[in-house]
Amino acid sequence: MSAPYVAPSRSSSDTPGSPPTDLKPIFFLAWLLCAIFYFYQYVVRSALGVMRDELTAAWGGNDIGAMISAYYVAYALMALVAGVLLDRYGARRTIPFGILVVGVGCLVFAQGSAAAGMIGFVMQAIGAIFAFIGSSYVAARYLPSRMLAAFVGLTQCLGMAGAAFGSKPVHMAIDPAGSFQIGWQHVWAAFGVAGFVLAVAVWLIMPREKGDSPSHHAELSVAGVLHPFRVVFSNPQSWIAGVVGGLLFIPTTIGALVWATAFLHDGQQMPMAAAASDAAMVPIGWVIGCPLLGFISDRIGRRKPVLIGGALVMLAAGLAAIYVPAGTFPRYSVALVLGVASGAAMIPFSMMKEVNPSEVKGTAAGVMNFLVFLTTGVMSPFISRLMVPTGDAPLTLQGFQTAFLPLVFGVVAAIVLSLFLRETGAAAVAPAAKDTSFRAQRA
Repeated sequence: MSAPYVAPSRSSSDTPGSPPTDLKPIFFLAWLLCAIFYFYQYVVRSALGVMRDELTAAWGGNDIGAMISAYYVAYALMALVAGVLLDRYGARRTIPFGILVVGVGCLVFAQGSAAAGMIGFVMQAIGAIFAFIGSSYVAARYLPSRMLAAFVGLTQCLGMAGAAFGSKPVHMAIDPAGSFQIGWQHVWAAFGVAGFVLAVAVWLIMPREKGDSPSHHAELSVAGVLHPFRVVFSNPQSWIAGVVGGLLFIPTTIGALVWATAFLHDGQQMPMAAAASDAAMVPIGWVIGCPLLGFISDRIGRRKPVLIGGALVMLAAGLAAIYVPAGTFPRYSVALVLGVASGAAMIPFSMMKEVNPSEVKGTAAGVMNFLVFLTTGVMSPFISRLMVPTGDAPLTLQGFQTAFLPLVFGVVAAIVLSLFLRETGAAAVAPAAKDTSFRAQRA
């Protein structure tokens, strides 16, 4: 077995803690393995819904709702912890252990009891948070900054691909009428083994470097732990980026993924199969839009025009989906456009790291995830309450339209708040740095 990779020395143009100016294959491979971890944890997360009937039959009750709630609570809280650990100890000392925790959680789940399922699923949440935050950290740390938004978008693309396409093999494995019939417990055991293999690969490939700030990991103290949080939370730009990202996420995470099928079926009177197919186009569009808008942002060297432009298209597509009768536009077109434009929600993730110092990029990513999940957690019960019909009859079209209004206002608020974000794209940063250098020379 080969020795772990040791990062080469940086060029003279690279400052300590800053990303390299050129794309190095070994750094790209390190990011790719983290992105595969993000794909893997989405496959694992979505497996719970695929085997709902099998788990209900095995446990004799409906424990899945409580497990999902516990998962997201643990995931949101660990977002803050994971960021600090990445800043303090670096990617190699954290991300492989996050993968191992997911793998062990899968093996615990495979034990078979409801209690083991709850413990194992929460363990998976604790480890899974290192997937996206770790991928973002590696992209910001080891890949050229001019490509940051594109790689963050590609990471989210792989995650959505895991959610959209990963459930099919699980269904084939547990389908009684299928060719495999290996049982749901064996599926979780296989997930565990896959996690262990991926953890070893990340451990071997990831550069052997500590966190970006020596003061973070030199001494473990309360002040040292709280310092990165103080830096990020005291920056008003962090709050704006977090709220904007959260407000742009909820039209897809709440509106499309949770309520779109019911809206199209009960409100627009579409057949259930057609409604489900239309709703599925939103995450497919997300898979396209996340890397595409990130690439455009990096290409033009600007974040705000892509962010605001994507949000405006989201707003138009959302209004069309809610208020224009079904069949007016070509089928799938509105949902697909909404999904593609929703890729703009990933731009604030890049901006969050760019508006904060390099040594707290991991904490910034954790805070960003926390604020996004906090926004989703606050809005979800409110929207769900509006979706409850007053009588025994299903919710009417007008009732759905009223319930979706907070999502529309949220996108409008995100657009307005985006105007107050500082432009962090390369095209804006480079002239500012050049002007600062020129003034220093004159002084």
